[in-house]
Amino acid sequence: MNQPTEPKADKSGVRRHNLSLVLRTVHEAGETTRAAVAARVGLTRPAVSSLVEQLLDLGFLVESGKTFSGQAGRPGTVLKPADTGPAGLGVEINVDYVTVRVVDLTGTDRVRRTEHLDNREPEAGDVLARAARVAAEALDAAAERHLVPAGAGLALPGLVCDGTVRQAPNLGWNEVPAEALFGKALTALRPGTAGLPVASDNEANMAALAELWSGSLGDLRTFLYLTGEIGVGGAIVVHGELLRGAHGFAGEIGHLVVDAEGPLCRCGSRGCLEQYAGQAALLAAADAGGVPDLARRAEAAEPRALAALAEAGRMLGRALSAAVNLLDPEAVVLGGIYPRLMPWLTPALAEELADRVVSGLWTPDAERLRPASAATDAARGAAALVLHDILADPLAHTPAPSA
Repeated sequence: MNQPTEPKADKSGVRRHNLSLVLRTVHEAGETTRAAVAARVGLTRPAVSSLVEQLLDLGFLVESGKTFSGQAGRPGTVLKPADTGPAGLGVEINVDYVTVRVVDLTGTDRVRRTEHLDNREPEAGDVLARAARVAAEALDAAAERHLVPAGAGLALPGLVCDGTVRQAPNLGWNEVPAEALFGKALTALRPGTAGLPVASDNEANMAALAELWSGSLGDLRTFLYLTGEIGVGGAIVVHGELLRGAHGFAGEIGHLVVDAEGPLCRCGSRGCLEQYAGQAALLAAADAGGVPDLARRAEAAEPRALAALAEAGRMLGRALSAAVNLLDPEAVVLGGIYPRLMPWLTPALAEELADRVVSGLWTPDAERLRPASAATDAARGAAALVLHDILADPLAHTPAPSA
């Protein structure tokens, strides 16, 4: 029996694909020439020149001076991603803050806003409206830099599926249509953003993508990402792709039970990891006034601070060893509050991993525990998700002029 074949792409479909191919090649290179792009992608120089001209006209690329190869022939014009025009808007809503970033096609942060807000008491719609206000202010600043959002990414602390926060225990949210509420609030503030595509995901997933795309992991493509905030979030990256699970809920390591008789968690279970290693639990155990205060006390070798961090490290190791045995990652990347606290978390954490991981590959000197890059966070990952959509299909993300 003959298998059905996929329909062949028409000329417009081929050109659309090739526009993406050229734009991604220039983006990855940072700056390059038409000849270098042609050699890289396997298209003829005239074909590449035609594609480049269209991307220049649409504002995705810019030209900058000449480059000399050292060989005979005319110098080539340098191509670079545009630092004006299409941009990604990333918005992270967490328990005690909202962060917004606007990132241009070069991958550079052009605008960043953070407001420290207690998001537990207000209604979900009010929190999303406040986030939209911060985003609108950031977009006003971006417009002054001639940047136009091609989409918005929402990073949210909970179970996120199809634009809805199914459950966010630390916020008290259940079945909140976050994308719709945020989009409506942003449009009310900036009518020119009506119809702006909005995508949402768990904040740990977004932070892991930021680390994958913009961090300092080198060739590392399979890792667990753990972020410490008020709670504890996790994400799983396998061969450069997020492992989302059947419903998009994979990675909820903060609610992995490390002590069945432990304290009651907001999720309804007992002894969840975040009851020992989340920011709120750590500060309470150490009687510290904040993460900087906790770090200062640890540096001064204050016994209560050291004991709280050692206990958190042990519980992190207990949870992570189960995840490592199950998933076999190359490394664990620690983000959020954890990089600042790693000098005191790591000894107990590494000891637990060495004792419990059956492969024997996680010895304390294996250097498989890594801090997240200082420049990566969930808001950057949310903005980068928009940029990757632009690179994948620039014609679908040609922005209209901003209001």
